[in-house]
Amino acid sequence: MPAPAHTPPHPASTGGVDIRLPWWALALPILAFLTLLTLILNPAHAGTAGADTGLTHVVEHAAQLIHHA
Repeated sequence: MPAPAHTPPHPASTGGVDIRLPWWALALPILAFLTLLTLILNPAHAGTAGADTGLTHVVEHAAQLIHHA
């Protein structure tokens, strides 16, 4: 007596890509980006208050332009 054929639990994909990411796969890069952005915008928290870089001036100028618009 042959064994019954097992059917797959989900219907087979018709060619579409089905990618499911866990919630933290999107949350962690966003958190890292926001953390680095806050360190760039406020370098006093990063421990580089004495360092005067050109990047700080560029970011401050961009922030002023955004606030005036």
